[in-house]
Amino acid sequence: MNAVALRRTGRTLPIAAAVVLILLPWELSLANQSLYVQMGQYAIVAVGLSLLMGFAGQVSFGQGAFYLVGAYVAGVLATRYHWPTLATLALAPVATAAVAWVIGLPLLRLRGHYLAFATLAVHLIVLSLVFTWSGVTGGEIGLIGIPALKIGSSHPAGATYAAIVWAAVVAVALVSLALVGSRAGRALRAIAASERDAAATGIAVGAYKLRLFVLSAGYAGLAGGLFTYQLHYLSPDSFAVILSVQFVVMIAIGGMGSVYGAVFGAIAVTLLRHELSVLGTRPGMPLQAPKVLAIGVFGLILTVVVLFFPRGLLPALGDLTGRFRPQVAEIAPALPPMPVPGEAERAAELESLRGPTDAATREAGD
Repeated sequence: MNAVALRRTGRTLPIAAAVVLILLPWELSLANQSLYVQMGQYAIVAVGLSLLMGFAGQVSFGQGAFYLVGAYVAGVLATRYHWPTLATLALAPVATAAVAWVIGLPLLRLRGHYLAFATLAVHLIVLSLVFTWSGVTGGEIGLIGIPALKIGSSHPAGATYAAIVWAAVVAVALVSLALVGSRAGRALRAIAASERDAAATGIAVGAYKLRLFVLSAGYAGLAGGLFTYQLHYLSPDSFAVILSVQFVVMIAIGGMGSVYGAVFGAIAVTLLRHELSVLGTRPGMPLQAPKVLAIGVFGLILTVVVLFFPRGLLPALGDLTGRFRPQVAEIAPALPPMPVPGEAERAAELESLRGPTDAATREAGD
C-alpha cells in the first residue's frame, strides 16, 4: 500500500467511524441505548480532560463538578424558570465555562498533587452547595419534573436522542482536533515539552492553561446538560466523587492528549462500571458492593498505569504492537505526536511561535 493510499485511509476511517457511532443506536435495545448515551456523555468529558492532562499537565479530579454544574444549569432553568429546553442545553457549557474561569484564576497557580486535591475539593464544595440550595436544586430529594428536550416541534428520545449525543461527541472531537492542529495547539505542545522554554519565548503559559481548563469544563457542562434531558431527573447521588475519579481512569486507559484515546477510554470504563454494578447487585452481595468494587478496581487501574504506563494503557499497547507491525501507526488516525523532550526539537517548535506580540502575550499570561 503506497503512501497516498495510506493517507486516504487515515482520513476515511475516522469519517466511517463517526457515521457508525451516530447510526448505531437504532441497532441497540432500549436498555443498551441508555448505556450508549452514557458512553457518549462521558466521552465528551473525557476528551476535554485528555487535552487538559496531556497538554497543560493538569490533573483534575473536578470534572465531575463541572458535569454537575452543566446538568443543574439546564435542569433549574427549564423547571424553575421555564426556559426553552434547547436554550438551556446551549447555555449549560457557557455557564460551566464561566464558573471554571472564575475558579481557575486562583486554582491554576497550584501544581501537581496540590492541584489534584484542590479540584477534588471543588467537587465536594459544589456537591455541598446542591444540598444547601435545596429551594433551587431540590436538595437531597433531587430536581424533578424536568421537561423533555424539544428541538423544533419534536421531542427526541430513544435512538434519536442517542444519535444526538454521539453527534455532539463527533463535534467535540472535531473541535479538539482542529485546536491541536492550530497555532494554539503548537503552543500547547511546546508547553507540554517544557513550560520554562515555552515561557522564555513569550508563550503565555498561564493564559493557555486557563483557556484549556475552561474549555475542558465547557465540554463537561455540555455533557451534563445532555444528562439532564436523558433522565428528566437530577439527584446529587448521580454526581458522587467517584465520578471524577472515573473520568481520570478513562484518560489513564486512553492516553493523555489523545482525542481518539479519550473516546475509547470512556467506552471501556463505562462498560467496566456497568459490569461491576451487575456483579455487585447479585444475590448475596453487600449493599455497598457496587461502589466498593468500583473504587477498588479504578484505584488498581490508576496505580498500575502510573507505575508502568505513564503515557496511558492504550498508547503503551500501540507501542508494543508497532514493534511487530510498523504500518499500523501510519494507517491508524492519531493526533500529532507529542514532542520528545530534546533541545533541537523544542528549539524548532518554539522558534515557529515567535511573533511581534510576544511581550503582550507574556503580560496576559502573568
